[in-house]
Order: sequence, then C-alpha cells, then structure tokens
Amino acid sequence: MPRKSGAVPSYRLHKATGQAVVTIAGKDHYLGTHQSPESVDKYHVLIANWNQFRLPGSSTGSRPAPIVTSRRDLLINELLTAYVRHAKTYYTKSGQPTKELIAVCDIVKALSAVFGDQLASDFGPKALKEFRDHLISSNLCRKEVNKRIGRVKRIFKWAASEELIGGDQFHALQAVTGLKHGRTAARESQPVKPVDEQVALTTADYASPVVRDMIRLQLLTGMRPMEVTQMKVEDIMQEGPVWIYTVSEHKNKWRGHRRVVGLGPQSQAILAPYLASRSDGYLFSPAESERQRHQLRQGQLSSERKSKIYPSELKARERRIAERSGRKKRWGDRYETDSYRRAISYAIKKARTSGQTVTHWHPHQLRHTFATKIRRQFGAEGVQAGLGHANLNLVEVYAEKSQELLTRIAQKVG
Repeated sequence: MPRKSGAVPSYRLHKATGQAVVTIAGKDHYLGTHQSPESVDKYHVLIANWNQFRLPGSSTGSRPAPIVTSRRDLLINELLTAYVRHAKTYYTKSGQPTKELIAVCDIVKALSAVFGDQLASDFGPKALKEFRDHLISSNLCRKEVNKRIGRVKRIFKWAASEELIGGDQFHALQAVTGLKHGRTAARESQPVKPVDEQVALTTADYASPVVRDMIRLQLLTGMRPMEVTQMKVEDIMQEGPVWIYTVSEHKNKWRGHRRVVGLGPQSQAILAPYLASRSDGYLFSPAESERQRHQLRQGQLSSERKSKIYPSELKARERRIAERSGRKKRWGDRYETDSYRRAISYAIKKARTSGQTVTHWHPHQLRHTFATKIRRQFGAEGVQAGLGHANLNLVEVYAEKSQELLTRIAQKVG
C-alpha cells in the first residue's frame, strides 16, 4: 500500500542486500546493516534533514522537497552515483560512450559492494589499500590493479573539485603509490609479443578477402586494429609516391595529438580496388566481406559440380538471398575491433582444420610485428615515427624529422 503523502519516510529492510534503506523524494538511501546503531543514526539525520528542508508553509499533504546532504553525511554510494552521472557525459566520443565508461562502471560496482554504505569522508589511504587487497584477491594482474586504483583516485579527485569531500582527503589518497614489480603478491601480466609474419600471412590465406587485406595492411603500416577498421576514402590523401592517411579517431586524440599513417606502394596496391569502387565511406565492410564469401562459395560449388544448374535452383537461391536481406540483424557498414578479432580467430580455426600449424594470435600483435621489423631497419626513432608515438617534451624538435622518416619507411616497407 503506498505511503500517505507527507508521512515520514519509513526505516526499512532491503532484503537483497541486508541493508537498511529509506526512500526520500523518490530516492533510496542505503544506511548500512539493518538494525545497527550506525544505520539508525544515519536514518534520524536524514529525516531531520528532510523535515528541515521541506517546502515552506507546506501542509502534511505537500510533497517533500529534495533533501540537502551535507559533506559530512555523504555516503560513498551517493558519491559514486553522482560520479557515474558525470562520467556518462564526460567519457563519450562522437556521441557514443567510450570503453573507459565501461571500466568506470566496473570499478564503481566493485567499490560500492565493499564500501558503499560507509561515509565518503571516512575513506582514507587505509581504506584504499584494503580495497586494493580486495582487487588482488580477485586474481587481477598488477598493472590492472594499478589502473583500477587510479580510477578510484580520479573519482575522489572529481568529488574534491565538486566540494563533495575535502581537498585534504584526496591528497591523502594520492599518498598510496602503485604496486611495484616484484614487490607485491599480485601476479604479473604477460607482455604482448609480435606474431610471426609467416603465421599471420598463412592465417590471412584462410580469411575472407576483406579481412585478408586488413591483415596485410596492418603488417605493412603498423596501424592499431581500430585505425585500420575505420579507414575512410575521405581520410586518405592520394598524392605523391606516399599516400597519407589521417586517422580521424585515435587513442591520443583527446590529448590533441595528430595521427598520420604513410601508405607506400604495397599498401596502395591493396587499397586501390576499394578506393576505385566507392567515392566515400568506410573501406572495409562486413557486408562486402560476406558478399565475397558467398560468391567464392558459389564459384567453388559450380566448379565442382558436374550436372547442370536448373532454373528452379536459381530461383531458390534468389529466395534465400531475399530472406536474408529481410532479417532484422544486418551486416554493419564497417568492422569493429571485436568483429575483426573474431574474423581472425575464425580464420585461425579454419587454417588448423586444413592441417596448418598456426598459433593463436590477435590483431594488436601485428603492430608489435611491424615495430620489431622497423626497429631492425630504422632504429628506435623509426619506430616512433612509424607507430605515431609522440614524445611530449620533444614534439616540436622531432616533428619534421619524424615526417621525413615516416615517408622513407612507407616507401621502403609499406
């Protein structure tokens, strides 16, 4: 039965979590363990706050105004809720949420489960270390633990900037340093290693023509998987012996960096058919890949078949194509990094089925293969230019030299 308008919000048990809860102005406030003295005290503080800040002159039937929570009474769950609202608008790119938002939501969920019912003002360095030990016990590697603790510090930095906590509390959390190699119980992650070039090329032979070209292009240019999947006609300047691909969305765009990729003769030969067939849009399309796969399959069936193909069979094929085109799930106009990775995994499985000895690998390893090859030929500076790494302290010094070196690399390698 609904509560009468204007009645005092009740102290209740939240069965799912075992916590006490009170609902004020449509918002649930979790108070800690049900029937504990601390939860009862928090309840009375909230109710006193609610009574104090009700609309002036309201009768018992008036709707209560939203409560004003002081910094001292702010719960970590309330702080986290406010930060997630901020993160949903901050961690976006081209109107879409980024992967960082997913990571933020993961750490918010974990922190809420351990400390959510505690006061935000009580969360200090010892509590942060306790939470770090909790992450280590979850079998996360050292680097991942450091990343997640860094996100927790970022949450409290934002809270300090919004005056939800004191600045001295955030500075105290900064005293908790990252875990050092060999000085922690956290396991170490395995470094990403380059994939053997021959293994990558053998895998490419068993992929669709579009995915095969993407693999070869990565080997020639050292692009990140995201950079090759989002290539557009309008982003490629086709002038001179080396074409220049300006990446529109890349890892360090938010830092103000510019990412360009040199496309030499071999890369140009791969891209030429795609550029000739369209005037704009993405170059590498799953829909095009699926169309080529069906054409290849039909060609193989036709070459292996000895009897003639009857008109009824052709009509049946057209009917199946029409049914596919009417499905709700359609092929996208571009590959995503995940779909590209799955396509490579499928090609690896297909190569193994055919008797090839192919180790499992993922597309980011192609970047490491390229870097290893370039370092042997052009040294560390060549790797910096080829991969688009920026030294923030010397960016002006190396700008022209890196561009010249990038052109030399593309002419010789790409």
